[in-house]
Order: sequence, then structure tokens, then C-alpha cells
Amino acid sequence: MSWARTLRLLKRLHWVMLIPILLALGVGVFFIYSSCYISHELPVQSFYKKQGVWIGLGFLFYFTAALYDYRRLGRWSWVLYGGSLILLVLVLIAGKQMYGARRWLMIPGTGFGVQPSELAKLATLVFLAYLLSLPELDLSRFSVFVALLGVVALPLVLVLKQPDLGTSVVFVPPALIMMYIAGVPLRYVGTLVMIGLVVVLLTLTAIILPDRLELDESTRETIQRVIPLTEYQQDRVAVLLWPDRDPLGAGWNKNQSMIAVGSGGMMGKGYLQGTQNILGFLPRLVAPTDFIYSVIAEEMGFVGGVFVIVLFLVIMVLGLQVAAATPDRMGRLLCVGVVAMLFCHVWINIAMTVGVMPITGLPLPLLSYGGSFVLTTLAALGIVQSVYIRSPRRIFG
Repeated sequence: MSWARTLRLLKRLHWVMLIPILLALGVGVFFIYSSCYISHELPVQSFYKKQGVWIGLGFLFYFTAALYDYRRLGRWSWVLYGGSLILLVLVLIAGKQMYGARRWLMIPGTGFGVQPSELAKLATLVFLAYLLSLPELDLSRFSVFVALLGVVALPLVLVLKQPDLGTSVVFVPPALIMMYIAGVPLRYVGTLVMIGLVVVLLTLTAIILPDRLELDESTRETIQRVIPLTEYQQDRVAVLLWPDRDPLGAGWNKNQSMIAVGSGGMMGKGYLQGTQNILGFLPRLVAPTDFIYSVIAEEMGFVGGVFVIVLFLVIMVLGLQVAAATPDRMGRLLCVGVVAMLFCHVWINIAMTVGVMPITGLPLPLLSYGGSFVLTTLAALGIVQSVYIRSPRRIFG
């Protein structure tokens, strides 16, 4: 690509969308620093510096994705998808085990690791958008719907094997929304949603009933084997249902996060003044990652928490405007898929920090510390820019 063409494409960027992205990244670095600046004895102390490096690399991904034609990316999406599946298998075989899960492939000689599940989310989204945009695909056929589900199910099952329930959940809503918008009959999508709700209801019932009915140990073990969750995942659901259960164990992170959010009040305790964080009640190994919103809410209060939510709302609304402005089906599906994925992350993360959903270990986009997550999030937003650049109908400019 010539420099002249590159400059022409850069001039067509959706610069307004870049503002909330930069603000969110900046807020993230500030509060990653706040969450670990006193932890001299822990490896998290330098997280904010590493996050700056990841952001710099992430913007390379962002602008590369924006300048690269998304339609050409679609034609090569099967390579990305297949490669992500290979990496997911490889991480199960040779991945580094941390906190009881194999989610990271270490880069030799660097000390850094990557999470193939993050690449798999984006690769699956792009491949699905490409398939759904094929004119020869009859989306009204049930066999086609099953095949599309298989495309989503393959990486989802491999991620569940790690195990990583939080990330696996994020595969589903964007895929179903994209299918519905592409023209898959509502009866297919609706039936799958209903089946999912029934499974969730039965799982909750299986967790609740043994205690309520005071069943014997043998019956409890039989029920445990049926529940599609690991023991620690069941514990996280249980402490959500019974807040006073195991407050020093499975319920610790949830309770301390709720205290942090609630104690921030309207205006917060002030930057670097969050006592839950400083005193270590909010665990320092997860404060910069899964619970960054708790740190922000404690130090900046309700106002700071709402500001963060508004930033995400602006990004998502602008992404949907890009989707509405493009006449190209694949471009529209890509934008909707990225927005849906972003919404899932934001909703689940904030909901778990305020105690209305189980702790899932799902980070907050653009704010939480994490290399692979920063790279894939910025690459996904770069794809939205790619759609905007090539759309004949302009929102701005």
C-alpha cells in the first residue's frame, strides 16, 4: 500500500470514536497503577508499565486492522479461525498452568504469555461474519444453522476445557445476534436461547436443592456429577445465592469488591486513597485485572463509575452507527458482533464486581491489565474502523 493511499485512508478514520477509546485506555493505566503501586513485593508492581507497552503494540494492531480491507480479511478468515483452533489445542497440551487452568502459551525467552482464547473470540467472530454474508448460503435451512453453531461450538468447547467459563460465555451472544441479523429464522435462535435458559435454571436448581432439602452426601455427589460446572465454579454461584456463605474463601473477592464499590460513595475517596485496595482486602493480584472497576469506583465514586460506563456506551453507539451506515452485509455483521462482544464483557465484569453475577474472571475492555486482551480488543475496534473507512455513507466527515 502506497503512502498516499495510506494517508487517504487515515483521513477517513472515525476520529470521534478514537476519543473514548483513548480516554478509557488512559483511565485504565492510571488505575492499574493505583491498584499495584504499593505492591513492591509482588510482580504486579510493574503492571502499569507493561500495560503501556501493550497499548502501544495494540494501536499497531488497531491501525493495521483499520487500513486492511475487512472484505479481504473475511476471505482469509478461515486461516485465522483454523490457526486459533490449533493454538487452543496446543494450550491444552503445552500451556502453562496457573490458578488451576491452562490458558497461557508462553513465548520462549520473554517471560510473556498469550491467551489463545482471546484470538479465538475475534477469529470466530470474523469467520462467522464472512460465512453469514455468503449469498449462496441458505440461512433458512436448519442444517445450515447447525453447521454455523458448530463453527462457534468448536472453540467454545476447547476454551471450556481449559477451563475458562467466563470467556466461553462471550462466544454465544454475539454469534446469536449476528445470526439473527443475517437472516437466520427467529425460531431457530429463540429455541436455542430457551434451551440455554433451561440449562441455567436446572443448574441453579441442582446447586440450591441439596442444601434446601438437606440431602445425604451420596445424593449430593450424584448431583455434583451432573452439574456442568467445576467445583470452584459452583462455589462462586453458591456465594452469589448465599452472600454469607464462605466469606473468607469463595466469597472473599465478591464481598471485598462490593465493599470497595459501596464505600466509594458519590465522589470517591480520592486517587491512590482506596483503602480496600491499599490495605490488600481487594486482592492485589486481581485488582488490576478482573476488579479494576472496583478500584475506580472506590477512588472516584459513583461519578467515576458512571463516567466509565458512559465511555463504553459512546463506543458501542458509534459502532452501531457504523453498522447502520454500511450497506455491506459482512461489514454490518462485523460491527454488530464487535459491539455485542464488547457489551458482554462490560456487562459481565461490572455485574460481578457489584455482586449481581458470579465471579467469572472476565476482564473489563480497555481498562483491565492484560496483553492478549488489549491486543484483540483494539484489533476488533480497528476492524470497525475498517468498515467505516470503506462505507459510502459517512457518519462524520
